[in-house]
Amino acid sequence: MTRAERTALRSTIFRHLDGIATAPIAYALWEKGVLAYLLQRKEVELADLCQHFRANEGYLNVALRVLASQGWLTYFVDNEKNTVYCSTNENSTIAFGLCPYYRDVIELLRFSGRFHRRKFDRVPFNALERIFRKYQSGYGLSSPLTEKEKIIQQQILSHIEGIAIGPTVVALGMGGMFHKYFMEASFKPEEFHEDAESFGKILDFFVFLGWFEKRGVTYRFTEKGLFWAQRAAAYGVTVSYLPTFRHVDELLFGDPEILWKTAAKGPELHVDREMNVWGSSGAHATYFDRLDEIVVELFNRPIEEQPRGIADMGCGNGALIKHLFDLISRHTLRGEMLDEYPLFLVGADFNEVALRITRANLSKADIWAKVMWGDIGQPDRFARDLREDYGIAIEDLLHVRTFLDHNRPWSPPSASLPRISTSTGAYAYRGKRLSNNDVEASLLEHLQRWAPYVGRFGLLVIELHTLPPERTAANLGRTPATAYDATHGLSDQYILEADIFHRIAAEAGLAPDPSRQTLFPSNELATISINLLQSQR
Repeated sequence: MTRAERTALRSTIFRHLDGIATAPIAYALWEKGVLAYLLQRKEVELADLCQHFRANEGYLNVALRVLASQGWLTYFVDNEKNTVYCSTNENSTIAFGLCPYYRDVIELLRFSGRFHRRKFDRVPFNALERIFRKYQSGYGLSSPLTEKEKIIQQQILSHIEGIAIGPTVVALGMGGMFHKYFMEASFKPEEFHEDAESFGKILDFFVFLGWFEKRGVTYRFTEKGLFWAQRAAAYGVTVSYLPTFRHVDELLFGDPEILWKTAAKGPELHVDREMNVWGSSGAHATYFDRLDEIVVELFNRPIEEQPRGIADMGCGNGALIKHLFDLISRHTLRGEMLDEYPLFLVGADFNEVALRITRANLSKADIWAKVMWGDIGQPDRFARDLREDYGIAIEDLLHVRTFLDHNRPWSPPSASLPRISTSTGAYAYRGKRLSNNDVEASLLEHLQRWAPYVGRFGLLVIELHTLPPERTAANLGRTPATAYDATHGLSDQYILEADIFHRIAAEAGLAPDPSRQTLFPSNELATISINLLQSQR
């Protein structure tokens, strides 16, 4: 497969992710009459739109910004006046007119929520099969009259394809379909699923897409299919938020807390956490390679210059602790001295279920670690518990965090700071819109609380970022930013642009080390950064 072919297929994945996020939002706005109202008014202020439709301002703001990131609206946030404006553009009439074509996949999305998330039940499959047939016939779209109509029609079809196959790809990946047993030889449908007839129809659609070739009753991966199979996890994180997208109507126009009304220790309602972890672990392998390089360098220093150990706040299932212990013990100077200088490992998490899983996994791996409750918003308590319970100073540890700081519980800034944000983001808490000024100030105070505790060895952090919507719209198929903005915006998470995050970190006294900074991708489309934040005081 040529580099150009791989680039084209990767672009398709990004467009599929766009669709999984955009279709439920656009259809909800079309169904409510918001899109028709926008076309009529041409320019509106967010507050007026919310009043007219009795919408929840925070989540409607996220929704409109998603449409702008797809190029269907012009979005402007005035941080000085704390006001958001939207106006239609040359794409709006065409795109909004095509939103009814999302109906089938949205109905499937809502209906399939009643069934097991990773099984191919017959009833929702029948609905999926009808969508397959429609897609194969061009979905009944009329022939485009202009090049712009052609481009937007193809955009809509890519969105529909994304919702139709994204959850299926994830179910196949988590179920073992992309095991080498199936990837290296021909196979029959009944080898993977007991309902061979239904599963065969799924495979037949993938034959249509060019992922498999069919000979008689057997199937075999094509080179294109192998490319997709090896990247199935790329769908995992976005698909894991389908529970949120199923409730978009309610989030926008009803009870904004519907997904948060759960018992304190009950399962999360907004995300399939098991799927989310599966998708993250598979999709983020490249980022962890860079993380490894930094850790190896730190633990190859003279022993007196090394951290006493590692603290992983938000340890999840303990996988990162296990990985870093294996890395240090096998590939560093410290690994040769563990008897004399043991590695002190700490896994902290807010979730009691995560703590139980971490303890079990590390015990199974024969790794001694302290697993304790910890709140990313309370570093002072974390420091006290470490000192009182285990006799270790928090400053003696290297602190590691992966995709956590943007997912901290919302804490409004303690004082009204004279701050004017430069972010274009859309942020909400339980449906209420948060000003970008407050989001920046809250991050600043959050990092300032951590600065005294991580100054000696630093805070090694992988963080997620947003992009200005006009930049995303100009680079469709080259970035997953639209999906990130939707999933995180509708679940009360706060991703800022990379340059803004780094500037605020430096303002908090934790300046990124340029020699250890990596952006993915390494250009203006960066949505992920790796930094070793170190005290400059």
